[in-house]
Amino acid sequence: DFEASFIRLIDKVTNGSRIEINQTGTSLYYQPGLLYGGSLEHECSPSRSIGYYLEGLLCLAPFMKHPLKIVLRGVTNDQVDPSVDVLKATALPLLKKFGIGESLEIKINRRGMPPKGGGEIVFSCPVRKVLQPIQFTDPGKIKRIRGTAYSVRVSPQMANRMVESARSILNKFLPDIYIYTDHMKGASSGKSPGFGMCLTAETINGTILSAELASNPQGQGAAVLPEELGQNCAKLLLEEIYRGGCVDSTNQSLALLLMTLGQRDVSKVLLGPLSPYTIEFLRHLRSFFQIMFKIETKTPEEEHMGGEKVLMTCVGVGFSNLSKTIR
Repeated sequence: DFEASFIRLIDKVTNGSRIEINQTGTSLYYQPGLLYGGSLEHECSPSRSIGYYLEGLLCLAPFMKHPLKIVLRGVTNDQVDPSVDVLKATALPLLKKFGIGESLEIKINRRGMPPKGGGEIVFSCPVRKVLQPIQFTDPGKIKRIRGTAYSVRVSPQMANRMVESARSILNKFLPDIYIYTDHMKGASSGKSPGFGMCLTAETINGTILSAELASNPQGQGAAVLPEELGQNCAKLLLEEIYRGGCVDSTNQSLALLLMTLGQRDVSKVLLGPLSPYTIEFLRHLRSFFQIMFKIETKTPEEEHMGGEKVLMTCVGVGFSNLSKTIR
């Protein structure tokens, strides 16, 4: 049902799409329409989080005819998809590097935890005629760590316990750490209890790496201690920093797509080890755009830090947004 919900969302943001699904739900015929945009609302299926739908929108939103402003309702944080917090902290700064700037925002009105959801966010994105090519090859050193520990329909003390345990690990490496506690209550807390944490590390060159964890949904799996969750989240962030690169593993595919759609100019980006999702995505880019990336591996000895890195280079296809009206 979450795939059907995603198709309905794509149908809303486009004009003139034809979608046919056979009765068994095994084959899909899709004829794309014009990316239209505008002000919309969508109820996401609670079996996947809003991040699943947002990832698709982040790729399409800059090329709409009208600036997109959409209200999405459903699960804001779960254990499967990137949460709204992570996309807000990492994907938006990445889009800004490609020249998609002002009035780009994700606002969290209500948090919703699985299984029932009840969260609500607003995503707004301006339209662009063309994207800028990027040269983003030096991640730089980590200067600060920021984060959010959220608790929904549980004791607000949970968030403080997560913050303390995460800091107990991260303070060994860096003094500048600030983790906000976000306790939602009443109407803004969704329909299910839960808690979790999202951490981001920022470098002097504006690279943002992220990690996150959420508690098990109500009635599924064993109860998680907030101390454990905080420590594990801190360790995940350190793992992400070790992997390194200029884009964290959640947004690798978004960066590569925007590079592909850039001007007929060379774009370069340094990534950590490619995730399986990204490798599959590169195959799709090759079959849709006939674009091949030049992939150079950088060993840890050359970089003096972390795991193996890959330098991805491509020449954009020179895509330009034809439906953007010139006023």
